[in-house]
Amino acid sequence: MGIRAIVVDTAGTTTDLNFIKDILFSYSAKALPDFIKENQNNVLVDNCISDVKDIALEPEASLDRVVEILQQWIDEDRKATPLKTLQGLIWKQGYDKGEFKGHIFPDFIDAIKQFKAENLRVYSFSSASVDAQKLLFSHSDGGDLTEYFNGHFDTRTGHKLFKQAYSNIINTISLKPKQVLFISDLLEELKAAEQAGLRTVQMVRDTTQRTGEYPQITSFSELKLQD
Repeated sequence: MGIRAIVVDTAGTTTDLNFIKDILFSYSAKALPDFIKENQNNVLVDNCISDVKDIALEPEASLDRVVEILQQWIDEDRKATPLKTLQGLIWKQGYDKGEFKGHIFPDFIDAIKQFKAENLRVYSFSSASVDAQKLLFSHSDGGDLTEYFNGHFDTRTGHKLFKQAYSNIINTISLKPKQVLFISDLLEELKAAEQAGLRTVQMVRDTTQRTGEYPQITSFSELKLQD
């Protein structure tokens, strides 16, 4: 059964972890206090604030306390949906102002164009919100890459370390598990995808990275798609 779709992780696979941590996370942490205060009456932002209070079990938390919780979550790289939603909104401001571009590895830029030419469907799956993923790929240093994607998935689909998330993706794109290849740098994500029946390949861009018993590549140029 041939591969008909490829699902790619973002941080560490299609974009550099250092870009995420040093540029995006740093920018959102710095901009967060003013953004929250200026946009607290926005319905989406207000809902996120309420969700933060619920998750933190602090229903009476002040706005300053909510900001404090969010900044702590940024430091911990918590995969909390309200944080990821707010980060996406903040990053949009940064992209729109031209304060940074989305870093994408050149080998992926070449590969996704080839995937499109071969009629392969391509999806991204990240703990960052769908909107944040679209911003990353539309404002990339390789130009607007969104036309090459068939869709994006985030934590609303499920936790990346759990089998159910990948089963949900399969159900959404209406393919059999063995028709879908998942590529990630993290062993735990690959294990969850494998449990859901997907084919898996580990991206190893760093020699200090933990590796396992999965097929490995160090660049998308090494990817060989076989039946």
